[in-house]
Amino acid sequence: MQTATADAPVAHNRLPDDRLIVALDVPNAVQGLALAEKLDAAVSFYKIGLGMLCGGGMALANELKQEHGKRIFLDMKLFDIGATVEAAVRGIAQFELDFLTVHGDPHVVRAAQEGKGGSDLKILGVTILTSLDRADLDAGLIRAGDISEIVTERAAKAFEAGADGVIASPHEAGPIRALPQAEGKLIVTPGVRPAGAAKGDQKRIATPAFAVEQGADHIVVGRPVWQADNPDGAARAIISELP
Repeated sequence: MQTATADAPVAHNRLPDDRLIVALDVPNAVQGLALAEKLDAAVSFYKIGLGMLCGGGMALANELKQEHGKRIFLDMKLFDIGATVEAAVRGIAQFELDFLTVHGDPHVVRAAQEGKGGSDLKILGVTILTSLDRADLDAGLIRAGDISEIVTERAAKAFEAGADGVIASPHEAGPIRALPQAEGKLIVTPGVRPAGAAKGDQKRIATPAFAVEQGADHIVVGRPVWQADNPDGAARAIISELP
């Protein structure tokens, strides 16, 4: 039987590890590319969201995908009537990116699946944002009940509507993974913070190891990496925490 040596590390310690998705939540594509270059050896998967959309986000997504061979999660959280969602996703699908978020409402998920056609784009349904708690749901007139149960129910409905995966906090990953509808589906967890990191505006957070142990396929980490004095070292430290 082989044993791990300094020259032959065990597989889960090899870099990059695409279970870590780094959110490039910087203002524009120039800063995003500079950050990605610092992280190049450690990170293979990046999230580009609405905050960079008007700062060259799509151009950066294409450059990282086509020229650097990175995987790209486009975090648009689309929500509209079915025809509009379908048209938007059809346009996005032509860029051969990897993940796209839409709100997890069944009519949105179904429209997104129509829009992606035969592409390999994975449609991820957003359940409840990790920056929200029960008080926020009350203010938004979301029905009463335990937030974890609502997230799990929304995940089940998104899967039934055809979602390839869902977005949920690490605290809901376990109940979602236990759903019969979750077989073969992805669970992606934002709201992940390494031990000692600031919460920021997130409310339902957990550590990288906890998220993966609960059934997450990918974790999304932003500020603890890009705000770090040494982003590459921060990313490597997070990967080292993963089981």
